[in-house]
Parts: sequence; structure tokens; C-alpha cells
Amino acid sequence: MGNSYAIESQEMSTSIILQLILSGVTIGSIYAMVALGFNIIYNSTSIINFAQGEFVMLGGMFMVSLVGPLNLPMWVAFPIAVLAVTLIGMAFERLCIHPLKMPSVLSLIIITIAGSILLKGGAMFAWGKETFSLPHFSTEKPILLLEATILPQTVWILGIIGMVVLLLALFFRFTIVGKAMRACAANRPAASLVGINVKRIVLLSFALSAAIGAIAGIIITPISLMDYERGAILGLKGFGAAVLGGLGNPMGAVVAGFLIGIVESLCAGLISSHYKDAVGLVVLLMVLFIKPSGLFGSAQVSKLKKF
Repeated sequence: MGNSYAIESQEMSTSIILQLILSGVTIGSIYAMVALGFNIIYNSTSIINFAQGEFVMLGGMFMVSLVGPLNLPMWVAFPIAVLAVTLIGMAFERLCIHPLKMPSVLSLIIITIAGSILLKGGAMFAWGKETFSLPHFSTEKPILLLEATILPQTVWILGIIGMVVLLLALFFRFTIVGKAMRACAANRPAASLVGINVKRIVLLSFALSAAIGAIAGIIITPISLMDYERGAILGLKGFGAAVLGGLGNPMGAVVAGFLIGIVESLCAGLISSHYKDAVGLVVLLMVLFIKPSGLFGSAQVSKLKKF
């Protein structure tokens, strides 16, 4: 009887850990998406766009308005919400970044922080301080996976993120515009000398990062809700994933996003939810003390030390 109780307890412990890992993969995938947005702009401009988290929040908020008050179908509202946030990202670059002549990296970062504050305030004015939700993309009935359960919305999240990563890889590898963006990331002066319009590439990078942020916000809202303040914490975690994976390394950002999400989930389930945010930051600091360029980073991250 004692042996059967021990076996049952061990099975329960295994199922709990598996459930926590699945939850961590879900939230970690969102961190990975936000980190991808950071990396796209960093590669084109060498700056950190601290308004990236607000793009995530706006994606969720626009989707809420389109599906709720306007009563549009999900498949119609999705591209409209992404397009709206993309236009906001492009307008932000045209109005705040493009007019500047030879600005310092620090000045650009301060501008993005100001942009984040303005977008957050605008969202509060437009949607208020309420917390909003979205219906799941399909059924809410959990799916049994081994000894744990997973929501169908999580499958949607992982599938959409996998598709985004694949399309980005194909875009950067096989398209002329993608190759131009890679050239700007490697050497902006040289790219300009061979005829690449660097200013246009910077605009495209903001549009692309805003679109990715909007997609992340839309797909996570059905399971984690959304409000005007949510962008700040998602932006912070996404920035942590970008740094942990190595600034400028998209695949490193994806791996780091999953790592932070799993560590946070395990901490919340096995220790206390009060410490989950702190544990993620502690892991980040430990890695950076050992390898300042991040897990998969190169010397590019040393640019940050110039501040």
C-alpha cells in the first residue's frame, strides 16, 4: 500500500511538472515573439525600441474592439487589427525617428520610451482601465496530452508563432528586401553605398516589429486577458529574452523566450507565484554575468555598453 501511494504521488508530481512546463511554453512563446520585434529594430537601427510592448497591448485592444462592439468575425478582425498596429508603428517611425539628423543611440532610446508612455496613455484614454478578454479561436475544451492538459488556444499560439518564425526566416533568406535588411544589420554605411535606402529599411523594420507585436497581443488575449498596462510587463520580459538570447540573434531570442517562460511557470507552481518575475530576472542576470553577450549572442551586444 505504501509503494502504491508513492507511485501515485510520483505520477502526480510528474503530471504537475509537465503541466507547468506546458504553461511555461505558452507564455514563453509570447516573450519570444516580443523579443523578435526587439531584434528586428535593433538590427536595423542599433537601438532598443521600448515601445515594443505597447504594440503587443494595442494588438489585443484593437482586436477586442473589432470583435466586441463592431461584432466582426475573428478571421476578419485579425488582419485589420494587425494592419492598424502596423500603421501606428510606421507613423511612430515617420514622426519621431525619421526627422532626426544623426541622432545618438541614447537619444533614440529615450524617444522610444516617450513613445511607449504616449501609446500607453492613449490606450487608457481610448479603452479605459478595464481588463478585456477575447473568445478562444476554437473550442475551450482542454486537450489531454500525456499526463497534462493543454488548451486549444495554446495550440493556436504555438502554431501561429511557428508560422511567423518560418515566414521571417524565408523572408530574410530569399527576398530582396529581407536581404537588404540583413545588409543594413551587418553594415549600414556599406549598405547605403551599394544603393540600399536605409531610411526605408528602418521604416520597414518598425512596421514588421509592430505587426509581430500585434499578432502576439491578439493570440494571447483569449487566455491571459488584456489591459492598457499589460504592454509594459510584456515588453520587459521580451527585452529580457532578447538580451538573454543575444541581441541581434532571432533564434536565440526564441530559445530564451521559451526558457524564461518555463522557469517562471515552474517557480510559480513549485515555489510561489510572488517570485516568478524575480526568478526570470535572476536567471537573466546570472547568464549575463557569465556571458555578457547572452546565450547565443556575439560582440554586437557590446554596443549597449557605449551608453
